[in-house]
Amino acid sequence: MAGNINTAGVGELFQLLRDGEPRTRAELSKSSGLARSTVAARVDELMRRGLIAPVADAASTGGRPPSQFALNPKAKVVIAADIGASHTTVAVTDLAGTILAERTGRLAVSLGPEPVLSWLAETANELIAETGLGHDHVAAVGVGVPGPVEHATGRPAKPPIMPGWDGFDVPGWVQQHLQVPVLVDNDVNVSALGERAAAWPTIDHMIFVKVATGIGAGIISDGRLLRGAQGIAGDFGHVRVARGADVPCHCGNTGCLEALASGPAIARSLSQRGVAAADGDDVVELVKAGNLEAIQAVRQAGRDLGEVLTASVSLLNPSVITIGGAMARVGEHLIAGVREVVYRHSMPLATEHLAIVQSVTAGEAAVRGASLLAVEHALSPEILPQSFNLTD
Repeated sequence: MAGNINTAGVGELFQLLRDGEPRTRAELSKSSGLARSTVAARVDELMRRGLIAPVADAASTGGRPPSQFALNPKAKVVIAADIGASHTTVAVTDLAGTILAERTGRLAVSLGPEPVLSWLAETANELIAETGLGHDHVAAVGVGVPGPVEHATGRPAKPPIMPGWDGFDVPGWVQQHLQVPVLVDNDVNVSALGERAAAWPTIDHMIFVKVATGIGAGIISDGRLLRGAQGIAGDFGHVRVARGADVPCHCGNTGCLEALASGPAIARSLSQRGVAAADGDDVVELVKAGNLEAIQAVRQAGRDLGEVLTASVSLLNPSVITIGGAMARVGEHLIAGVREVVYRHSMPLATEHLAIVQSVTAGEAAVRGASLLAVEHALSPEILPQSFNLTD
């Protein structure tokens, strides 16, 4: 029993160093309330396992400068995967989220879980080999998928654009092939985590909106990801918009935001007006070329998005709304439509300090977030001792 208590103590001390900020043994002793001799023993154990490393010495007040220690991001790596509607990206990152190797393949999620996940596992193995690391260096896998996920099990739950995935045991299947813990969440949720970590680490209330083949939002509230009771918080692509009362949506309803403002929806609207556009990529190119009808269509999509976000602003009172996804490449035209409606129809107190901006991480948001999902699991107090065989 005493060994378990000591092991937990090592893990708990490590949590103080996870933020990467260097600390001395004296500072760790003060923060943890542990005796300096105990801290010294546990620092030695964390050093032995490679979880922390010495950094530049702290300023001395006389005598020998005290040694500082911080997280060693190279102690392990994680695999991060972003499964999209038409592509999948797999990356190997260190514990700080730095991408060491990455590859994207164009394959539709509609192919079904086994073809897509087979490619994911094969690519992960190739990338691990590219980095020169062994499989024993991999701590966990984080995966984002383009549909609702039951958080407790990691299984997709009736995802509209993922035929054959409903209830599929994604974590179990991937773990069989990669032999490490697997964490799965909705791609917009992991994008919100990635965007916040990269660009807004001090913001505790934000909404990340992805506008691509589908539309969804990842919500950060009080610094935590808000998933909801069944894991579908933020799935506002299927909220009804007044302008589209008779427009059918693939979910079976009519008037959904996604049926009006997603990339395919904008392309379809332009095609009906005689402007050649097969998909969202065509819309982006038309906007970049200065096509007036495309610009107007994107601006209207922004207004539709703003209509739904206005209610979200009143309910959640975010400090920041970031717009990402493939359609964010149209630049300010989409965001201008969002701002036009949100700032006009929300309460002044809610928008006084509200920033509505383009995603900083762009296409990397989901991979960064999936990496964070895996790192958070691997370094959690409950998992850390067994992941790194910590002993005292």
